Formats: sequence, structure tokens, C-alpha cells
Amino acid sequence: MSPTSPAAVAEKGLQSGEISAMIKNGFLSPTYSPPPSTTTTPSSPKPSTLFEMISKEDSLSRPPPPSPLPLPVSGNAHRLRSLISRLTAEVTSACGPGDVNLSITSREGLSISIKAHRRVLIDRSRFFKEKLSGSGIGDWVTVSIFDCDDVEAYLEVLAMMYCHDLKKKLTGEEVSRVLEFLKVCLAIMFDNGVNSCLNFLEAAPWSEDEAGMIVSVLRSFHLHDRATMVLQRINTEPANSMRTDDVLLRLLSGVLQAKNEKARQEMKSLLAALIGDNDHNIEQCNVSLKKLYDLCNKCLSSLQLCLSDAKNTDERQRDRGVLMGEIAREADNMRWLVEILISRKMADEFVTLWADQKELASMHSNALPRYRFEISSITARLCVALGQGQVLVSGDAKHSLLQTWLEPLYEDYFWLRRASRAFDQKMVEDGLSETILTLSMTQQEAILLRWFDLFLNKGDDCPNIQKALKVWWQRAFIKLPVVNN
Repeated sequence: MSPTSPAAVAEKGLQSGEISAMIKNGFLSPTYSPPPSTTTTPSSPKPSTLFEMISKEDSLSRPPPPSPLPLPVSGNAHRLRSLISRLTAEVTSACGPGDVNLSITSREGLSISIKAHRRVLIDRSRFFKEKLSGSGIGDWVTVSIFDCDDVEAYLEVLAMMYCHDLKKKLTGEEVSRVLEFLKVCLAIMFDNGVNSCLNFLEAAPWSEDEAGMIVSVLRSFHLHDRATMVLQRINTEPANSMRTDDVLLRLLSGVLQAKNEKARQEMKSLLAALIGDNDHNIEQCNVSLKKLYDLCNKCLSSLQLCLSDAKNTDERQRDRGVLMGEIAREADNMRWLVEILISRKMADEFVTLWADQKELASMHSNALPRYRFEISSITARLCVALGQGQVLVSGDAKHSLLQTWLEPLYEDYFWLRRASRAFDQKMVEDGLSETILTLSMTQQEAILLRWFDLFLNKGDDCPNIQKALKVWWQRAFIKLPVVNN
């Protein structure tokens, strides 16, 4: 037998005197051991407890245990009676009348008794083999189990010891129930039962809650080698950061290149939930900044190519709708990457990257609004993040961003308001106002006076940032009273 096998681990605990493990599993009473009988003949019952067998202590001076409570009238009691009746029939049918009286008492004092067979117990359980092999053949033996946590689990494990096809018996059981069986099998060193429970856990489907229970139980029993086979379907240790990086990059790239729009949107939502904006997911999914920005640069190249095609497209060609869809998809991809960068607190470098796209902005101004307006939604999202403090960059970076992309945003605002379903006008206008107010007073004045002229001519087709104008005016021209101490 391997020194690291489940049975060896349990046996080592018994040999080292760790009786408390058996007590915790409900197999031994920590406070009472009945005195041994002076008669050993088959006609005279020979009372003997597992605690006597192990401790060999003289307990004659200890008070007798309380009388066991009868089975109450309840659903649990009815189930226990049915289980006892079924188990008795199975045991008797398989091996005839028993020669071991197995008495099980719960912590609440509920007591049951069932006839078992010495040869079965000895053959199936190394614990029983050690403790019962000294009794004479034909002697009537009573084995008492006190303070049991789960009487039904002990009875079911006893039934398993008489079963020749444990896989079939466990099929259909709940995972939590098999974990209880496993605890009992380990406690009594029922090796076949331990292996059958582990095989069941390896094959059965788990819920997330059940996975947590399985990991906890297997670790508590230090089943290192055998548990590996069960736990290989879940990753219980932190993943290698390089592997996480590669897998996540593949998933992101797949979404960006997807052909089916419905599937692309569904996978975008799924990945957003997987890598999310909570601190736990941010720590677990350490996709590198470089690889995320590599994807951003690929999207920028695709946008430039699409805008170049839009400039050269004959309005009479039928494929202009296809081209509009391609531009919208690439812009949506870019906006999605920006959302990921913002959620992971990595978007500060993107502000500078987007501000540097002078060529793309120039191509944007030469394209028809119905082709290009989705690109301005990227600028709008950045302004919201900057205005809400989700992205922290210098005033120069923000000013550079607005110099490159604020005029295109003004030009596309009509289309954004009417054609973009995800566009939140109030949020964008508040974000733009707050972003402008973080600049120097000179920069605020130039931007707001330019906006004032545009708004008077375009009205609602221009973002309404009069909130920023009011604050700037108060800062620039209304002198606050000096408070004397």
C-alpha cells in the first residue's frame, strides 16, 4: 500500500494516537467506554466498544451512559426506519444472520441497532480487522458507536460494505452525500469505499458550491495524490500569469474578429463579466498592458483602412452599407477595449494614444458623417471617464485629446444622439464639462468660447456644456469675498 494513499493517511493518524479524528467523525465517544464483559461464550453477549479496543483504559469508575432515546415520530425517523429495514433485509439476504451487534447513537441520544457480520467488517475495513480479529469465531460481539454526526451516513457506508458494485450504488447520489460517505470510509479505513467515493467525485458534475466543499474536504484529509485526479478539472492554485495572458488575449482577439454580430455582442458581455471591474478579477486576470495596447493598435489600423475605403467609395456603389457596418464594428471594438482599459485602471496611456491620432482625425473629417460618427463615441467615452475621475492624466494630455477630437465630436453629435443606441447624452455632456474644467483657465476660456459660438448655431445638435461655462465664468470674473480671521 502506498504511504500516501488515503487509507495510509487515516491509519497513520490512528497509529500516532490521534483518536480525536475518529471522535470528530462520530465513531468514538470521548467520554465513555462500557466495561468489558467477563463472558465470551456465544450464548452470552460480549459488549465491546471501539473506544475500549483503542484506549484500553479502565473505565469502571465512569458513570453509565444515558439511556438512548427512542426514534421520534418524524420524517427523519421514518426514513431511518426504512433504511434500517432495507439494510437488514440486504444484509440477511447476502450473508444470513449477523454475529456483530452494531449500535449507533447520535449526539442527540438517538440510538439504532443493526446486525452485521464479523467476516464482512474484517474483510472490508482494516480498522475493524484490527479491532475484531482477536474475538473468537462464533462469539457474539457488540460494537457501539457514540456521538455520531450522521447516523444515515454510517448506515449507508455499512450497506456499501456488503455491495459488490459500488459504482452502481453511488450513481445518482448527491455530491454532498458522497462527501459524507467518504468521511466515514476514511475513518474506518474502508479502502474500496474511499476509492469508489473518489471515483464518483471525479466523474460527477459539480456546482460551484459543491466544488468548494470538495476542495475543502479533500484537503482536510490530505489526499494529495488521489485528490489530484479529482481536482484536475478545477484549478485550485493561481494560474501562471503568462498562460492567463495568452488565453485572455486569444479570447479578446476572437471577439474583435468575429463575423457573427449577435455572437460577438454575447461574447463581449461574457468577457466583460469574466475580467470585470472588481478588485478580485483584476488581480486574477493579469493580462499585460502591452498586449492590450497591441490590440488597440490593430483596431486603429483597421479604422484607418475603413476610413480610407470610405473616402474612395462611390456613393452609387451598393457596398456602402457594408462599409458603414465595418466602420461601426471597428469603432465598437475600440470602444470595448477602452472599457476594459478603464475598468482595469490602465487607460491613461490610451488618452495619449488617442490624442496622437492626427491622421485618423483628418481622415475622419473627410468622411461622410454616417460613416464616421461611431468613431466619436470613443472620444465621448474617454471624456466621461476623465470627467468622473476614472482615468487620471495630466492637463496637457487632456488638452491634447480635446484639440484632436473635440471638433469631430461636435460635428458628429447630431448622429450620435439619433443613431447610437448606447449614447447617454447627459452623461457625455457632464463628463465633457468636468474634463474641460480640469484644464487651465486659459484653455477653458478658448474651448468654452468656441463652444458658445457653435451652440448658438447648432443648438441641440451640439453638446450642451453650459454648466462648464457657468463655473468658468464664476472662477474668472466673480471675485470671492476675503474672509478675515
